[in-house]
Amino acid sequence: MSDTAALAGAWGKSAVKLLEDLAKQEGANIAQAAKWCADSILADGVVHLFGCGHSRIPLEEMFPRYGSYPGFNPMAELSMTFHTQVVGSNGQRQAMFIERVEGFAEEILKNWQFNKNDILIVFSVGGKAAVPIEMAQGARARGIKVIAVTSMASNKVGKPTHSSGTTLSDNADLVIDLMVPVGDALISIPGMKTPVGPGSTITEVAVANEIKVQVAQKLVAAGFIPPVITSSAVVGEAESKRLFDAAYAEHARRLSSRLTGSTSPRVEGG
Repeated sequence: MSDTAALAGAWGKSAVKLLEDLAKQEGANIAQAAKWCADSILADGVVHLFGCGHSRIPLEEMFPRYGSYPGFNPMAELSMTFHTQVVGSNGQRQAMFIERVEGFAEEILKNWQFNKNDILIVFSVGGKAAVPIEMAQGARARGIKVIAVTSMASNKVGKPTHSSGTTLSDNADLVIDLMVPVGDALISIPGMKTPVGPGSTITEVAVANEIKVQVAQKLVAAGFIPPVITSSAVVGEAESKRLFDAAYAEHARRLSSRLTGSTSPRVEGG
């Protein structure tokens, strides 16, 4: 059997195992996160989502897209997530530099007035960059719960690089482990010194959708039916447009009192 044939499907099998391990080991933590998120949304809170680099992906997976609903606020800073040009302006070097700058997170947080019922979920595979750590620290200092979705293996290898001597997992009220190895890549290739095929995107997206689905069930059980953004192929054009408009209007309503300097009245406690 050739090396090519031997490796065919290897990443897929590893990804399936990751998902199985995630469900077994982190199922209780995901369920706890879903409970907190549902309680927040029912109390007129907002579940804020933050991630740098490729950890922008689960933010967009959560909201807005088909099969999603308001109550979640994706906070993606372009300076740290828009780097598909790779080199030159808006390149990867700059993005990776900025996410390590201490103090930048506070400038992001200054744009927001958090309600006491809000929550922040921080996605960061490595858990050592300054901005995700300080987003968590800043949110907790403002009195809201923080959920960290990260690789515990990466958090704990080597020395912390942040001046606090901590990693993201040290600054959260709840931690969900992404189950990926240090370095993220899953497959070793004969003749190569370094593995390829990262797995964290699979588990990050799985965590986002598990929370989304479980929260939806809890909202419905409480008598609150969220407007789910739905394709016209499923519900027809008129209903699809109605749901789209309702979801965006509800998202705007929830965020209106949270933007610093907003003229809308801030509702404490929902």
